[in-house]
Amino acid sequence: MKIIHFRNLLFALILLLHHGVFSQIIDLSKASIVASSSIAVPFREKMIAVLQEEIALKTNLKVSTSPQEKSTLLLLAMQNSQEVNAYPLPTLTKDDQASIQKEGFRLVHQQIAGKDLLWFIGADQRGLLFAIGEFLRTADLSKQKILFDKKYEKSSAPMYAIRGHQIGYRNTANSWDAWDFKQFERYFRELAFFGTNAIENIPFQDGAASPHMKINREEMHIKMSQMCQAYDLDYWVWTPADVDLADPKKFQEELKAHVDFYKNCPRLDGVFFPGGDPGENHPKYVLPFLKAVAAELKKYHPKAGVWLSLQGFNDEEVNYFYEYLDQNKPDWFTGIVTGPSSPDLAATRFRLDKKYQHRHYPDLTHTVRCQYPTENWDQAFALTEGREVTNPQPAYYAKIHNRYAPFTDGFLSYSDGVHDDVNKVIWSQMAWNTEKDVRQVMVEYARYFFGNSVAEAAADGILALERNWVGPIEENGGIETTFAFWQNLEKSHPELKGNWRWQQLVMRAYYDTFIKRRKSYEQGLEKEANAILSQANILGSEKAMTLALEKVNQADIKPASPELRQKVVDYCEALFQSIGLQTSVAKYKASGAERGAILDFIDYPLNNRWWLQDEFEKMRKMTDEKAKLERLQIIATWENPGKGSYYDNISDQLKGPRVKTKTEDATDVAWWDNGLSRRRLSTQLFQNFPQLEYTDLDPKGSYTIRISGQGEALLRVDGERVRPVLYNKGVEEFKEFQLNPTFISDGKISISFDEPEESHLNWRQHSKIFDIWLLKK
Repeated sequence: MKIIHFRNLLFALILLLHHGVFSQIIDLSKASIVASSSIAVPFREKMIAVLQEEIALKTNLKVSTSPQEKSTLLLLAMQNSQEVNAYPLPTLTKDDQASIQKEGFRLVHQQIAGKDLLWFIGADQRGLLFAIGEFLRTADLSKQKILFDKKYEKSSAPMYAIRGHQIGYRNTANSWDAWDFKQFERYFRELAFFGTNAIENIPFQDGAASPHMKINREEMHIKMSQMCQAYDLDYWVWTPADVDLADPKKFQEELKAHVDFYKNCPRLDGVFFPGGDPGENHPKYVLPFLKAVAAELKKYHPKAGVWLSLQGFNDEEVNYFYEYLDQNKPDWFTGIVTGPSSPDLAATRFRLDKKYQHRHYPDLTHTVRCQYPTENWDQAFALTEGREVTNPQPAYYAKIHNRYAPFTDGFLSYSDGVHDDVNKVIWSQMAWNTEKDVRQVMVEYARYFFGNSVAEAAADGILALERNWVGPIEENGGIETTFAFWQNLEKSHPELKGNWRWQQLVMRAYYDTFIKRRKSYEQGLEKEANAILSQANILGSEKAMTLALEKVNQADIKPASPELRQKVVDYCEALFQSIGLQTSVAKYKASGAERGAILDFIDYPLNNRWWLQDEFEKMRKMTDEKAKLERLQIIATWENPGKGSYYDNISDQLKGPRVKTKTEDATDVAWWDNGLSRRRLSTQLFQNFPQLEYTDLDPKGSYTIRISGQGEALLRVDGERVRPVLYNKGVEEFKEFQLNPTFISDGKISISFDEPEESHLNWRQHSKIFDIWLLKK
């Protein structure tokens, strides 16, 4: 009998749970919006419209601002509001103190007389905007329903005051140069929903107008200021000076350009002047210019700040700047911006007077030749996906943000397109709260942009795409697993096929897998070609070269996985149509090969067939058959020098197992011939000063170190400088060092390189190491 009663009770509990008696889910599907009169106009109307438009977009529900007697309510208020629609604001508790700080908010549910109320309470106007963003990221907004889980009630305020992104309307942008006003406003709004409070534009430095621009640049610059004003976002401008400020006439012309712009801007909060990149003016000319800029700026925008980066400054120029600050303590100066090629970020904060602020200028948009290169990136990705591919790296950028944020007052990132959209969101969210869970941020990202039903799966898919880029492509079995995962999502959610964020992510899954399969196939062909070349003594040099070239060229005649390639092409076309993403210079008029033109490199060889063809052409001009055979032997055994000998490709984790250094140059493409170099693949990626360790050597053996590089190679073995017996400095020319037997006596050695004095050279011309052999005689 007791068992029967227990079962009945359990069944009753299940029914109650099913009907929501114990549920934390609030049904707001029939809610109305009511806003406090204490919210200033026109911001009040803007926030009502934002909430109505977002709900309608995701649910097809029209939310009224005229509540019925039994309506559930979405109540918008400021912290200083007394009541809304006769309902007093929820009482502040000790756990709500964060919500009254600058930009803070409360998202609070109440049930009064059986009526559900969801409060959006801002400490200020931005706080209200961020409360709405929090709701839109956490609520289940599906067709004809608005559900909110009480677990997402929150009192919150940001940890860092500056949280923004550079959205420069210029030709170099790989997408938004094709946008209209509506697209820009939507993007600003969506960034704000994830905690962004500032937008930085580029009104002066550009060059030729983009062929994709629908709006005149001058008109768009002012319109962007108006958009920021509507959402109460800070509007910044990045204003380098390419002119010589030592010239009084050019000084005044540049100043006039600033003044004319300031007059027409409805809102302006920050002027950022990069000391270099671009620009080559000494601070003794820059600082008087900025003082004049500040004086004019205050006339039109009294609260706007003037900022300077020390990018490109040498030690003397940096010291000059700090001495100026120490001696003058200018009130017109707001703070320092630290970006690529700036002095150390932590040291800058330590040296900078606390009177001045410090802003990070992180590069979230690039993968190589940049401030924060992708770590452990395979050569094949670096050569084909390039510098501006879709690059969601939430875990990586969360780590970088949290490492450097304590030395700053916040950030405004460098970006040149929407391929880094995930990175913008993760950086904004980490600046709001460094303890945010990366996966949860991605769940909210996916929930808002793709819908509640796919949020968890899409978040995991984004994290999986990031892991595609970790380590040697040959050993990363997760690439195929990620591909299958995204293929399933693609098939299961056809309703998202027109969503540009979705298009980018699915395209990346196809691109990664295509490159993995192609590399495996093409490298296999090269191994077969090398086997043919190793028989050159029998075949003769001419026949061996002909057969080897035919073998590697099968990659063009019978390419790998053409169906995957076509899917990438199709998605790139869809992205051009949806957001103007320019993935090819020829086809879509990208401003340059480095600016997201991934289709121009999708077929770039992943074996050395171009290099072999050129080498063979040079060899066919040789008259000495013996010399030809010797050269063919070097080529055939380039990566397999024989028993007891070792080869390391300095920038390939799989082919360079003895390399111990992992620097930002480990996957840095030299970028010869606009990315279409015919040089050997290992030659195109480098380290400047690698360190290697060798064990299990023959203590009685005789060894030679051979180096392929460019420029100098100041070799040390076990800390001792070694003199060369052969020292050619050209690209792929060999240097050789005969080792004294005493180095080998313990069966192991370590090698390193001194840094040559090359401060007079551009970084692209600095000495490089490509390949190292330890050859046993």
